[in-house]
Amino acid sequence: MSHPPVRIAAAPISWGVSEVPGWGHQLTPGHVLAQMRDLGIEATEFGPDGFLPEDPEQKAATLASFGLRAVGGFLPLVLHDTTTDPLSIVDRFIDALRASGAEVVVVAAASGADGYDARPDLDAGQWRTLLENLDRIAERATERGVIAAIHPHVGTMVQTSDEVERVLTGSRIGLCVDTGHLMVGGTDPVALVERHPARVTHVHLKDVDAKLAHEVLRGERSFGDAVAAGLFRPLGTGDVEIARMIRVLRRHGYAGWYVLEQDIKLSGVPDGEGPLSDVRVSRDYVLQVAS
Repeated sequence: MSHPPVRIAAAPISWGVSEVPGWGHQLTPGHVLAQMRDLGIEATEFGPDGFLPEDPEQKAATLASFGLRAVGGFLPLVLHDTTTDPLSIVDRFIDALRASGAEVVVVAAASGADGYDARPDLDAGQWRTLLENLDRIAERATERGVIAAIHPHVGTMVQTSDEVERVLTGSRIGLCVDTGHLMVGGTDPVALVERHPARVTHVHLKDVDAKLAHEVLRGERSFGDAVAAGLFRPLGTGDVEIARMIRVLRRHGYAGWYVLEQDIKLSGVPDGEGPLSDVRVSRDYVLQVAS
């Protein structure tokens, strides 16, 4: 039986580039994009606002100057507030996607606070608004020729296994399977894909230190502190069944991107190769598993 090809992309967060204030030392776009290129990676997600130029054409030109294209980008949005309409932000984001030939709006249901260490509890009305907005975003993306996917993420309103299932049951939006954030939130990512294979439209591959993940899940350690302590690991060196996940996805015909994501924090300018060495390990692991 033939399987779809494995398309590997990178993400700036693997170099410590994050939208969270005070996250850590932020490497320059030139440094990050050059290292992606030197690894032979041909595609990336956008990274946070300000990492690439705001203008869609300039964004695409910057990536092209390093031999890269975009596959999509991470878009945190407050979706549970009835006084806020996210579609104008989504439309601007889709403009950038289309200019770069990218395909996926990776939506996170933001809490409204900076960072990912605390979040409010939503009432039934706020949940209804969130689910309605997810459907509106999915419909707008389809109308404009791209794909929208919800990204379960620690510290957002879609974090726990119950919340993930609530979204998949109550909305029509596609699913971004982030193996790391799902595990930290208490969801078995492989079992989730087995239950909902047709919903998977995008994949972020992370490996995880299970001990640190359990500390975050039990509220014993903040997400940010856990990342700094090495919560996310190069693929094949942690406790997520990454090889099994790739086999399951391929068996179900997944033909989208596999984005290498290892959220890290940098305390300063890295010595030697820095994050490049971990990304290389992850890339080689995926190629080995998929061969």
